[in-house]
Amino acid sequence: MSTIPADLIQDRYWRGTLHLFLNQPRLKSVCTTKFIDVDGRTIKAEALKRQAQPWSHSEKCMLHLALHLFNERHKVNLSDMDFLDPNNKRLAFQAMQMRFGEV
Repeated sequence: MSTIPADLIQDRYWRGTLHLFLNQPRLKSVCTTKFIDVDGRTIKAEALKRQAQPWSHSEKCMLHLALHLFNERHKVNLSDMDFLDPNNKRLAFQAMQMRFGEV
């Protein structure tokens, strides 16, 4: 992926999403220009979902969360977080905090 523009790193919709794509191993593997266009400010969600078909339940949960943080039309079931290991759960909560702010 090309260099991430500074304004995207600060954008509340992109910040949590990028955090997951850059720090979760499976998401990092698809953090490429094939799926994410930071210059065009777009994510190819349907292509990512197709790519994720063989992934584990927890990996799909992380993808759905990343897409939901980017745009609410992508639904996520928060109960799926029960399947996350401690590291992925920590990443998920960090990303949600980045999107929705401090509590």
